[in-house]
Amino acid sequence: MLVLQSLLGLLLLWPLCSLEAARILAIFPFPGPSQYINVVPYLKALAARGHEVTSVNAFPQKKPLKNFRDIPVLEVFENYDDIITQVSGPMNIWEENNFINEFFVGITRAVFLNKEVQETLLPPGKDHFDLIIVEAARTDAYYGFAAHFDAPIIGVSTFGTDWNIDELVGNASPLSYIPLPTTGFTDRMTYRQRLTNFVDTSIAWLNYNLVHMPSQEELYRKYLPAAAARVPLTELNRNFSLVLLNQHFSLSFSRPYVPNMIEVGGLHISHTPAPLPKDIDEFVQGSGEAGVIYFSLGSNVKSKDLPVETREKMLKTFASLPQRVLWKFEDDQLPGKPSNVFISKWFPQPDILAHPKVKLFITHGGLLSTIESIHHGKPVLGLPFFYDQFLNVERARQAGFGLGLDHKSMTQQDFQQTIQRLLKEPQFAEKAQQMSARYRDQPMSPQETAVWWTEYVLRHKGAPHMRVAGQDLNFWAYHSIDVIGTLLAGALFIALLFVFVLSKLAKLAGFGHSKTKKHKKQ
Repeated sequence: MLVLQSLLGLLLLWPLCSLEAARILAIFPFPGPSQYINVVPYLKALAARGHEVTSVNAFPQKKPLKNFRDIPVLEVFENYDDIITQVSGPMNIWEENNFINEFFVGITRAVFLNKEVQETLLPPGKDHFDLIIVEAARTDAYYGFAAHFDAPIIGVSTFGTDWNIDELVGNASPLSYIPLPTTGFTDRMTYRQRLTNFVDTSIAWLNYNLVHMPSQEELYRKYLPAAAARVPLTELNRNFSLVLLNQHFSLSFSRPYVPNMIEVGGLHISHTPAPLPKDIDEFVQGSGEAGVIYFSLGSNVKSKDLPVETREKMLKTFASLPQRVLWKFEDDQLPGKPSNVFISKWFPQPDILAHPKVKLFITHGGLLSTIESIHHGKPVLGLPFFYDQFLNVERARQAGFGLGLDHKSMTQQDFQQTIQRLLKEPQFAEKAQQMSARYRDQPMSPQETAVWWTEYVLRHKGAPHMRVAGQDLNFWAYHSIDVIGTLLAGALFIALLFVFVLSKLAKLAGFGHSKTKKHKKQ
């Protein structure tokens, strides 16, 4: 094993000998910590290999890092907590898409209005970059930096892919078995689910093209006018050299990918878990044979904001269990906290999940948390709140390593019985271990894979040979709607011609004349 790891290390180092250090601009301004947590190890790995990385983000490094420069865009945090509260509210599919698109337009605008961005990145000729890496998340206007610096562009999608991400590289995304992440469906859809998926995706596509894109094009022309005059935005968002997906077929379902769409699910995971902090370690070690339950709702949803009655159900349930509970709770005090519950505003989640005494993970169902649970072979109880969380929890249920509950309607009995099932029925833990074995069985780690493909794009000047022709086709040509329309029009023309010829033949045969004579006799 050590020999294999050494060979892989040499394999990764070899291309660098023939590749000059590149100047890389990374743009990841999303205010949710999870998105940046996913990519920052990858960006640091590029910096460690000698590349100069400039990162536009909302979470700058606390300590200086060699070859790594932050451009903080803290403006994106304005009203973020209110936005998270609103996204959980009731909306129809059009309102939901409006809400998401307006949110990303606000983030895009914040990047362009940032003082350091305006002073160092926007002026033509002020700086240069060899590669642009962006979060591919409906922030099309700053894809324009690729044209601005005349550099290839790589997208990173922290939630996997959907129809919008697929369009960046012309990837096939059949609606018959590729669900929209917000539907909560899996690849095994019923007829009714396929119908819903088709309608919801169509509405999302219309909203994106009719409402969202005009706003992004306006920002592009306003802040990058020289680039906009040369390259239209509709061409830029179909000109990605590579897309890295925080997904893997062993974590979800199998689906088609074009050559320049690469799965790197678990990009953020450290493969050498660190020892737990002393107070947490003592609490975990004292759990005995019963073990520990880890409970976290991620970085966007806060446990302290749960309704009081929901927290009471949880506290009563935890108090009745022999297990100890680590609960990520954002206040210093939790009224009614039983002695077997340890609260903290922060936990080293990957290190906790790696611990053998942790028996169950109660999670919001975020993709990073789901991947970490699979990596470490832990069963999950999902309490989804929004976006792809419903899909991730449903996948866990379908795969057999987890169960899900509706946090709004569950009773204390539901919560307690579901926890007991996951802890006592061995098939959940066994399936989690099986999923972990599949996921870990890869020739390179996700981070090594991402770095290798990034440098492949650099070595081959954007790697245009990986592009599929679908990237250059418009919507109508890509789906052969123009061809189908031509065939239908042709069939209609032939049918009308046939009717016309029949009517003429009928008149020539005298049917019309004889009918007139008969009428006169009467």
